[in-house]
Amino acid sequence: MTPGMPLTDPAPCLAAVAAAMAAPGQPEAGLRALDRALAATVGHKLFTVLVLNHAAGQNQRYYTSRPEAYPAGGQKPIDFSSEFYRTVVTAGRPRFLHDRADIVRALFDHKLVLSLGCEGAVNVPVRWNGRTLGGLNLLDAAGRYDEAQMPLLLTFAALAVPALLHITRNWTEVGP
Repeated sequence: MTPGMPLTDPAPCLAAVAAAMAAPGQPEAGLRALDRALAATVGHKLFTVLVLNHAAGQNQRYYTSRPEAYPAGGQKPIDFSSEFYRTVVTAGRPRFLHDRADIVRALFDHKLVLSLGCEGAVNVPVRWNGRTLGGLNLLDAAGRYDEAQMPLLLTFAALAVPALLHITRNWTEVGP
């Protein structure tokens, strides 16, 4: 696959995510549809959704495509000094990790990530009203992701807004 080019026509996949977000069973139904659509259009070996709890100063891996190897759950403090925070959360821009060296430099759990065959990644901000709610994280082979994919990735991130708003609203109302 040529980086930047979708694997399949994204229009039906975008429509499927939009329909899933309107269906009952949220946010899980919408996130599963997002996982399938991103696998079909951009590709990934691992897909996760990180949600930021700004009030508590924590983040949580809320969804994962491979729960047996890379489980969801658990919370950890937001690292305000990290490249992820500066680029994805504050600036609201995708962060591209192009190769193994980038993965090792940027991810504390790089050994696990590399063991899953992931040597490249992109972290895509999910933003609403000027604020980053979390991120869509796609991991795959080195060189898989590049800036040419940004329009499609940001469109999928926009479709994820209702799911992340639901999650963060529940944190605000009843705690994490």
